[in-house]
Amino acid sequence: MLIISDLLNASEVAAYREALTRAQWQDGLATAGSVSQSVKQNEQVASQCELGQALADKLRQRLSQHPLFISAALPQSILRPRFNRYRNNGHYGLHIDSAIMASDDGKGLFRSDLSATLFLSDPDSYSGGELSIDTGFGVQEVKLPAGSLVLYATSRWHQVEPVTAGERVAAICWIQSLVAADTQRELLFDLDQSIQRLQQLAEARAEHRQLTGVYNNLLRQWAIT
Repeated sequence: MLIISDLLNASEVAAYREALTRAQWQDGLATAGSVSQSVKQNEQVASQCELGQALADKLRQRLSQHPLFISAALPQSILRPRFNRYRNNGHYGLHIDSAIMASDDGKGLFRSDLSATLFLSDPDSYSGGELSIDTGFGVQEVKLPAGSLVLYATSRWHQVEPVTAGERVAAICWIQSLVAADTQRELLFDLDQSIQRLQQLAEARAEHRQLTGVYNNLLRQWAIT
């Protein structure tokens, strides 16, 4: 699990929130599978809403250009983000997201390796609404400042706790990575972060060059294109 702080600044968050007041919202059950229908209670921007599509594509472009996100996710494809809203005790009970989803055009298939939640509401403006994720080392509750994002393996059990006051607005998206295995992707992320730190040290040029070669050879071995 990785937190990316300030993916959007305050003015960008405000612009998204204002635009979303003009979007077409619908019951979240419209995209719920047979299992999720019994645990999902929220609202989401309709997939056919042109304003929602434009906002989602703008957000997807920001993600595809963010160095830390790229390093961690190694994205091959990012599904168009979806905007959701929880209020009046809205919640999303314990679940695992679908492994295979329809592509944006509905003509292909998409393997979900990673999930991301971008918080668009000030955490002090609503009660509850924590994103609880079973990390494998215990459950961690996430409630981030507006504009910050959490990235986690889609294979993890997670839930959104009931929002008992105010409203929680967020964007969610899924990523198909070049490297499907969580352990391999995490190893490459740690290696890449070390490489970037070594790049700043003139006395570590040889080590930087060597580790860069190791990184590329591992990526070549593990990547699915």
